[in-house]
Amino acid sequence: MPGARITGWGTAVPDKVVTNTDLSLRLDTSDEWITERTGIKERHIGGTTSELAIAAGRAALARAGVTPADIDVLVLATTTPDAVVPGTSATVQDGLGIAGGAMDLNAACSGFVYGLVTAHGLIMAGARRVLLIGSETLSRITDWDDRTLAVLVGDGAGAVVLEATDGPSQLLGWHLGADGSLRHLLRCEHGGHLWMNGKEIFRHAVRAVLESSLTALERAGFGPDDVDLFVPHQANARIITAAAARLGITEDRYVMTIDRYGNTSSASIPLALAHAAETDRLHLGDIVLLSGFGGGMTWASAVLRWDA
Repeated sequence: MPGARITGWGTAVPDKVVTNTDLSLRLDTSDEWITERTGIKERHIGGTTSELAIAAGRAALARAGVTPADIDVLVLATTTPDAVVPGTSATVQDGLGIAGGAMDLNAACSGFVYGLVTAHGLIMAGARRVLLIGSETLSRITDWDDRTLAVLVGDGAGAVVLEATDGPSQLLGWHLGADGSLRHLLRCEHGGHLWMNGKEIFRHAVRAVLESSLTALERAGFGPDDVDLFVPHQANARIITAAAARLGITEDRYVMTIDRYGNTSSASIPLALAHAAETDRLHLGDIVLLSGFGGGMTWASAVLRWDA
C-alpha cells in the first residue's frame, strides 16, 4: 500500500491583533490574570473560516510546489463553518480552484488530527495528494462580555499537503476517541455562544491527551522518551504543561504557541506545527507526537516520522 508524507504547509491569521490589555479595557480582567491562568498574551480576530482556509491552503500548495489541479481531495477541519449548508470546504475548493473532492470534518479541537488520519487513509485508498486544512473563526460564536471565554479564543488557519510515496508512511501510529456523554461540558447551540465547564474540561483533557498519546506511541512502537517534539492542541498553557509532565516530556521537547494565537481549535495544531518547522525545531527523522482534545468530547493523537 502507498504511504504518505507532508510536503508543504501554510498558515493564515487575521491582521487584527487583540491583546490582553485591549480586553482589560472592556472586561473585568487584566493581562496578569489572563497570562497566569491561560498563557495567552494576544490573539488574532477577524475574517471568515473560508477566507483563512483559502489563504493557508494557497501557502501550503506553494511550499509543496504543486497546483490546485494536483489535489485529489480537500479535507477541511472546522467547527465554525461559514454556513450550515453548504459545507465550507466547497467554498474553499472553489476559491483555490481545486478539481477534486471536498468535505468538512468536525471533531472540534481534535479535528486536524482526525483529518490527518483521514487523509492518510484516502491516500492508502488511491488518492495521490490531499490538502488538509484546519480553519476556525471562534470569535464569531463567542460572547465578548463573557470574560471566561472571550480571553481564550482566536481565529486562524493552518494547512498541510500530503502526498503519496512509494516508501514507508510518515504516519507510524494513531489513536482516535470520543465520549458523547461529555458533550455538555463544551457546547454551542445554533445561533448561540460557546459555553464551557472549564474545571471539568481541564480534568478530562489532561487524562485524554495522556492516554491517547500513550496508545498512539505504543502502536508506533515507541514510548514518550522517543519523542523528539510534542505538538499538542493549544487550549491552555496549564493543560499543555500538565500533559507534558505526565508524559515525561520536558519543555525543550514541546511546542507552545498559545501566547500569540489563543485557542484556535482545529487550527491550533497546524499553526504550532508550522511554527516548529519554520523555527528549525523539526529535523529529518524526528519522531513527532501530535495530540488534541475538544468538544464532543473528542481526542486524537498521531505519531509521525518527520521527513518533510
